[in-house]
Amino acid sequence: MTQYLYLVRHGEHLDAEHGIDDGPLSPRGQRQASLLADRLSGVPLTAVWHSPLERAAETARTVADRLPAVSPQPNALLFDCIPTGMTEDTPAMYESFFGSYTEAEIEAGSAQMADAVAEFLQRKPDAHELIITHNFVIAWFVREVLQMPAWRWLTLNQAHCGLTVVAQRAGRPWTLVSHNDLGHLPVELRTGLPELPPV
Repeated sequence: MTQYLYLVRHGEHLDAEHGIDDGPLSPRGQRQASLLADRLSGVPLTAVWHSPLERAAETARTVADRLPAVSPQPNALLFDCIPTGMTEDTPAMYESFFGSYTEAEIEAGSAQMADAVAEFLQRKPDAHELIITHNFVIAWFVREVLQMPAWRWLTLNQAHCGLTVVAQRAGRPWTLVSHNDLGHLPVELRTGLPELPPV
């Protein structure tokens, strides 16, 4: 019996380019969420979880509107966070990134991600759970599934409403089925990445 976890970054939010931390989805973000809902409409979802932030909650509601059997639920373990600070093997080029975060923020993020992994990567046979959250949270889950060094979450990016799927069969480890699948989004709706791939 295979368990699936569908990891999605929220849609683009309004005024994100002006540095506003949260808000409703932009018109482009609404379209991203609608196309994601189309993509997931045939999946037998057993639960929809989302970050309590508005942009994630609105994305989750858009998906759930097509799936009346599930009701989206907020979960504080899915808030945006910084999962680690600099480690001994973190490349020095990332020092400036961590310079804008306090030790307390990093400790809180590390504890949050430990709890999130324990909560969502536990064995639930035949479950199909959708998680709508943030870039760094998804990166941490993927890093955990692949058992990569702690700092490697920094190298994993998700587009707005990109779809990542991980799965676990009985007696086997978690596997990465797909990462940041954008097949449901036309090129003009592929936002949120540091740079767009050439294909």
